[in-house]
Amino acid sequence: MKEYSAQQLALRNGQDRDEIWVAYKGIIYDATNSKLWKNGTHYEHWSGQDLTDELKDAPHTEKVFSRLKAIGKLVE
Repeated sequence: MKEYSAQQLALRNGQDRDEIWVAYKGIIYDATNSKLWKNGTHYEHWSGQDLTDELKDAPHTEKVFSRLKAIGKLVE
């Protein structure tokens, strides 16, 4: 799996580039085609970042990431 830095992830926010990516537990997922991530936002969450710490505030479990394609690993 290809590795991406936090800076590369941050560019995939639906604003700077067309891609909408989010990370969870070190894996980067492509949410570009998800209707729930229109314009790079999902409720109070922003794409282009690691959402691991934010999941505890969500009304769903980590199973939602199984609906998205894993495209890479987030590296320091």
